[in-house]
Amino acid sequence: MTNSLHAGSLSGTVVRALAVGALVVSIGACTHHRQASKKKLHEAAVLAPSKVTTIGVNAYLWRATLDTLSFMPLLQTDSNGGVIVTDWYANPKNPGERVKVTVSILDQDLRADAVRVVASRQVLQRGDVWIDAPVEAATVQKLEDVILTRARDLRRRTLRG
Repeated sequence: MTNSLHAGSLSGTVVRALAVGALVVSIGACTHHRQASKKKLHEAAVLAPSKVTTIGVNAYLWRATLDTLSFMPLLQTDSNGGVIVTDWYANPKNPGERVKVTVSILDQDLRADAVRVVASRQVLQRGDVWIDAPVEAATVQKLEDVILTRARDLRRRTLRG
């Protein structure tokens, strides 16, 4: 009888050990699943900001464009179509010249080719007539670079929290 009690208690111990082992494995699997879920959420949080979009275009490019052109009067904005058009702006230091800018945001991704700037320039002649004048390509390129740099800064700041 002692052997059967010992065998019964040994088999009870084995059953308990197996149950505890199964519990540990299942908790480990839950932890692994939870870590995998956290990893997926983190990846989504990192990737999603490049496509932050409650509007039709990349939100960082949109905000960066508005910030960059904030000194100019806005004529038209279309966040779904990604177009910002300014009215004519004359620098107070050079009132004989004025500039008008149209920015198109072409993608939901934050990419260098996702922003296009078109600028028009006029110069005042004979005191009352505005004449179209050429805009240097470098000026347009510089404006695109400023917008892209600002958009990247906004994205970095958002990711850091």
